[in-house]
Amino acid sequence: MPMLKYYITFILLSILSFSLKAQDNYEIQVYGAELVDPGHTMVELHSNFTFDGSKAVIYSVLPTNHVFHETIEITHGWTPWFETGFYFFNTIGDDGRTAYVGSHIRPRVSVPDSWKWPVGLSLSVEFGFQKPQYSANTATLEIRPIIDKKWGRLYLSVNPTLDQSFKGPDQNRGLIFSPNVKGSYDITKVVALGLEYYGSTGPFFKYDPYQEQQQQIFIATDLNFNPNWEFNAGYGRGFTDGTDRSILKVILGRRF
Repeated sequence: MPMLKYYITFILLSILSFSLKAQDNYEIQVYGAELVDPGHTMVELHSNFTFDGSKAVIYSVLPTNHVFHETIEITHGWTPWFETGFYFFNTIGDDGRTAYVGSHIRPRVSVPDSWKWPVGLSLSVEFGFQKPQYSANTATLEIRPIIDKKWGRLYLSVNPTLDQSFKGPDQNRGLIFSPNVKGSYDITKVVALGLEYYGSTGPFFKYDPYQEQQQQIFIATDLNFNPNWEFNAGYGRGFTDGTDRSILKVILGRRF
């Protein structure tokens, strides 16, 4: 058991030492460090609608304006420190924009609660493919460190994410820095309100011009009405030419 503890710590710290996608609009979520309990499965539906998005074909990618994105996520907990998630991305829209988009697999390791660290710490590595009509980069890897902490009613999570494309316009650009941050406050025992930030600034240390970056902020709420259910909803605005300008999202999850 001590060797396992050192092994997990080594993996987490090794990757965190050099990494702090753009999170596309199929799964708009800032991750918390907590994993699904061993022997349990979480099923989530990520839904969002783009009120004001791209209106032209870019890199063969169809416009996102007035499109629904529906993603099914299934995550199973294997041990107190390891889980695996699977994603099935779908889009619904007119002009031939209704289709299955692609799939990802996401193994994740975490520092167990029994270690009593002062912050939650986990690391997910997500790999998968997307059809070129819906994502210019069709084979991608996401490295997502997750650090979170709760102080009384206040919660903060930071995901300093790195993305790597293996096929597409970004394949020779190196690691793309895509930070996500969430802060929320428990208004009641059931309702939490907060802000979520999603960005993609370009290659690490060689950032894109501001208007080419992705910069989004969501006003969001979490409802904790039952420990077996998850509910998150929010409205987001984009602030650059490279970002969809107006999105409504809902995440509904159930633990089994």
